[in-house]
Amino acid sequence: MERQGNAPPDDIPLVLASEGPHGPVIHAANRAARIAGINAGARVVDMRAISPELQVEYADPTADRGALDRLVIWVRRWCPWSARDGDDGLILDTTGADHLLGGEAAMLVEMETQLSLLGLSARLAIAPTWGAAWALAHFGPVRGICGADEINFKLGALPVTGLRLDADTVLLLRRLGLKTIGAVADVPRLALTRRFVKAGLTANPLLRLDQAMGKQAEPVSSVDAAPRFAVQSRLPEPIFDPTPYLPALCDNLCRGLKKAGMGCRRLHLTVYRTDGDVSHVDVATSASTDDPGHLHGLFRDKVDGINPGFGFDLITLVAGAVEPLQVVQSHLDGGSDDDLHLTRLIDRLSAKFGPKAVSRPTLRESHVPERAEGQIAALADMADMPAPRPKDRPIRLLDHPEEIRVLYAVPEGPPAQFVWRRQTHRVARFAGPERIAPEWWHDRPGTRLRDYFRIEDQSGRRIWLYREGLHADGRGGDPRWFVHGMFA
Repeated sequence: MERQGNAPPDDIPLVLASEGPHGPVIHAANRAARIAGINAGARVVDMRAISPELQVEYADPTADRGALDRLVIWVRRWCPWSARDGDDGLILDTTGADHLLGGEAAMLVEMETQLSLLGLSARLAIAPTWGAAWALAHFGPVRGICGADEINFKLGALPVTGLRLDADTVLLLRRLGLKTIGAVADVPRLALTRRFVKAGLTANPLLRLDQAMGKQAEPVSSVDAAPRFAVQSRLPEPIFDPTPYLPALCDNLCRGLKKAGMGCRRLHLTVYRTDGDVSHVDVATSASTDDPGHLHGLFRDKVDGINPGFGFDLITLVAGAVEPLQVVQSHLDGGSDDDLHLTRLIDRLSAKFGPKAVSRPTLRESHVPERAEGQIAALADMADMPAPRPKDRPIRLLDHPEEIRVLYAVPEGPPAQFVWRRQTHRVARFAGPERIAPEWWHDRPGTRLRDYFRIEDQSGRRIWLYREGLHADGRGGDPRWFVHGMFA
């Protein structure tokens, strides 16, 4: 592919050069340069003698890889699965997607047209295997389509380089008179096995041949898995605001979710810009849902953040975190209570103010009360929900325990009276103690243990207090007393 936006005419040879040990060498060449006999790895000064009109620009491999990574996402306008193929190609799984564009031939024309609008020239091929598609794209016609029963015929005449072998193996095969893929396929398998039994992947023509012919599996890892539920809207001309199309997209997506008895907790909105870039907007819910109205409302304050560039002509909506929807019957007649939807309120507040603006408590692995509870985002996964609170713990803890003045204490028991917040409290009933030892992996040496008591004072107020330390424990003076929480 030539650089975006400034590709020269197809009949002018153009190369990208990089620094070599003896001067600039060819890094990549366009079709006109390759026809003129200019190939990667050759010295620029030597190639100028072959083609005096050769145009040379310096390559930027890092920027090229970044552009190719962005293009991996952009080409998903044609299929839900794509990945990078080396440093100069893309691989797409178009299974089941070609009929949306009128067939494989029409889809290739659409791909070439859209890429040309970005200033990119491309060689395209469709085949049942990755190896066959690679060979046809690099050495076949500009747009090639190969059926499952045509692989042997269409790959047979292609050069042996189409098997994705390293240079030393290609040179060896040519010296043996095996210049085409068909010639390699005609060699007895036993002979190839004996010669290349210890060769690696790129040096084993038999393995590469089996991959291209579909006899050997060739797994490919995509950037992410193909979505189970996704809808899209193709536009006849570029627009700048996706808002009018969101209700229909949400309706279509939720219709598929309801049919499968599923709900989603994530929605990913993607707009494909005409300049080759994409923009994303993501929303999340605190509970699985298949309500299109609620999901559409979460985008109300989000779409303004989309950068439309020069406009976009494709919008996709993908459901994430899909899980079986739990249907709750709150009325005997089968209806549900629609007056209070706490989860929807959480979703709206999180969408408006950000995912970290609304939080909920969660338990942590600690016996020390102030360490046993933390805060996480309300939209976190259900697997992170806090465990049930112990029954003997108060519903409210003070941010910092407040020290109290004990007037009289029962040995090994709670104080008979104490002063807290300038008020004297007389203990009427108590339960405990519950002893909590220091955590040596968190606390400093010399930290004292705690004895917690649940007490009820003369006015019926139920308080959670503790004694810090014991007499003659060797870790300080007299024990100190603190109020840590209140019961309901």
